[in-house]
Amino acid sequence: MNRFSRDSASTHFDVIVLGGGVVGICTAYWNLRAGRSVCIVDRQPQSGLETSFANGGQVSVSHAEPWANPSAPFKVLKWLFDGDAPLLFRPRMDVHQWLWIAKFLVDCLPQRASRHTAEIVQMALESRGLIQKIRADEGLRYDSRSKGILHFYRDRREFEAAIPVAELMRKYGCDRTVIDADKVVEIEPAFTERRGDIAGATYTADDESGDAFKFTQGLAQVCEKKGGVFLYNHQVTALDTSPDTKQVSAVEVCGPDGYRTLRARDVIVSLGCWSAPFLRPYGVRLNIYPAKGYSMTIPTNGTNCAPVTSLTDDEFKLVYSNYGDRLRVAGTAELSGYSRNLNHARCQAILNNVKRLFPNAGKFDQATFWSGLRPTTPSNIPYVGRTRYRNLWLNTGHGTLGWTLGAGSGFRIANMIEGRDGPVVA
Repeated sequence: MNRFSRDSASTHFDVIVLGGGVVGICTAYWNLRAGRSVCIVDRQPQSGLETSFANGGQVSVSHAEPWANPSAPFKVLKWLFDGDAPLLFRPRMDVHQWLWIAKFLVDCLPQRASRHTAEIVQMALESRGLIQKIRADEGLRYDSRSKGILHFYRDRREFEAAIPVAELMRKYGCDRTVIDADKVVEIEPAFTERRGDIAGATYTADDESGDAFKFTQGLAQVCEKKGGVFLYNHQVTALDTSPDTKQVSAVEVCGPDGYRTLRARDVIVSLGCWSAPFLRPYGVRLNIYPAKGYSMTIPTNGTNCAPVTSLTDDEFKLVYSNYGDRLRVAGTAELSGYSRNLNHARCQAILNNVKRLFPNAGKFDQATFWSGLRPTTPSNIPYVGRTRYRNLWLNTGHGTLGWTLGAGSGFRIANMIEGRDGPVVA
């Protein structure tokens, strides 16, 4: 018996979005704005409870340089046996991990890295403007700050290597300027006592920060008011695909009341790291692997010693975002599979780094830790487009830039659906 015939509660929509994180919610929003009926399916009881929950909070066009760049292989080798390294690789008997690594090394070639940088900058610039539009149109409040992003360097060679990258980004429209240590202290006075440690920095005044979880939840409420149907606590279990028509005719989900069959003209997959294993049985191959990241949230209790400008610490690959009553510090990456277990040594390393840099930033004894799986492609270019199935679309694989790119990629997918056309990306 066809498993899709066992549920009589079939529901029809124009669009079904699989995944309720920041990318999925932005995707639903733009489709609703286009006048389509939309159903959002998520396994959690609310939107934004996975990778969007406690990330670094930066809307960062200035971070468009992909991980895969000419300097990366040497750094990876240097960090390979360092448990506190910003990038930690845990080899597994997993062919998909090794395929990801192989493609990553290819993407480190200079011409490929430059091309990918340009593509990410273009999407990020578009997306940053759309986040601002959503904020204005919908009146969203999510502890946003428009003070720019300050990317600082302690190592002179790393700083000098960043100068041509900043030039490349300016060429493509991201105004990432090179500044000296005195200017760093002028922009962010919290560095006053550490001025001697800073070799230089880049500053992108138009970048922003904010709580991605609050944004996602607020936009989900907007989507619901616009008629979006949310199926929380529902696991996506199967697609009904036709090899003849090359289309998805139904989506099976399982929730508290059992199985349901959903039907729609178009289906969009925004399942983060789970997009790749979910689509593999249908012949859709995505080179996405989870990069586990950590964050720490420190209550500030109104202290004026915490940085107010969003920061990126190049040496330790940490980002800082001030949400008023709390300071969020996030970063590092582990290529170690799908486990979200906290590595307490890595948590302590983040805490120690923050204490050394900003010893009076907040109540460190009340800090809370979190980990999330970022859906990362080797090139850092997300999958935004159609699959071999004409009505099955992808908006996934945003890695560390989901908060930055989500509004733009969701807008692109909505326009592709409108025109019934888009690149076949998998």
